[in-house]
Amino acid sequence: MSELLKDVVGEFAKLPGVGGRTALRLSLHLLRRSEAEVEQFVDAVSRFRTGIRYCQKCNNLSDSDLCPICSDVRRDRSTICVVEHVGDVMSIENTKTYKGLYHVLGDVISPMRGVGPADLKIDLLVDNVLSGGVKEVILAIGTSMECETTMFYIKSRLKNHPEVKVTTLARGIGFGDEIEYADEYTIRHALNNRQAL
Repeated sequence: MSELLKDVVGEFAKLPGVGGRTALRLSLHLLRRSEAEVEQFVDAVSRFRTGIRYCQKCNNLSDSDLCPICSDVRRDRSTICVVEHVGDVMSIENTKTYKGLYHVLGDVISPMRGVGPADLKIDLLVDNVLSGGVKEVILAIGTSMECETTMFYIKSRLKNHPEVKVTTLARGIGFGDEIEYADEYTIRHALNNRQAL
């Protein structure tokens, strides 16, 4: 294999979810494109990397100081949905059911990986809540031990503000799942989050 091809394959293989064979296919695909198309691709990636900013209000990706969601006056400013990553915002937005604001942490507390509360944008979240008008903070992050620790920490930071309701996403048995195959933790959450029919 050519050293130039190896270099490109190696770079593509560093992307999450891209293995060696997919990296090779992507690299060979670029060879079949015109030089102008490849330059356009490289230029788009470069402009993205150098030009992207983080929203000063919610830490979401943005082209300016405020992201489109925070700039939208039609959004419900009384609710903030806290997520781990920018991709989580996109997933929730795709449901077309949530109309409030977001707060992107950027990660979760993980002492094993050296990520502490100061490494996250929790102070920015607390400042936004203290600025007034927020009635509910929805903690929409995962179910790992690190996520649970992060949720506990955020809840403790907001405990002196009883006017702000702190909630989490409902958890439990997924649609189509069998109870006998669910773990005890999932069953416990399902029982605790049960609702009337």
